[in-house]
Amino acid sequence: MQAAPVRAIAIPSVSDAFRGIESLLMSGARRNAWTAVLEDRRRAKDRVETEHVLEAAATRTPQAT
Repeated sequence: MQAAPVRAIAIPSVSDAFRGIESLLMSGARRNAWTAVLEDRRRAKDRVETEHVLEAAATRTPQAT
């Protein structure tokens, strides 16, 4: 007579569960952080372009009419 096969199911520990939740939450945080970085870069680029335009306007001589 053979013994019935034993099926073992690993139950995650509480720390494993917390790690999984943290991983899900942090992926969203990383995405938000990257979005913020890209937005900062865009604003910096806009600021540099604005400085160039203002400098060009300040150095331009008025036209004689």
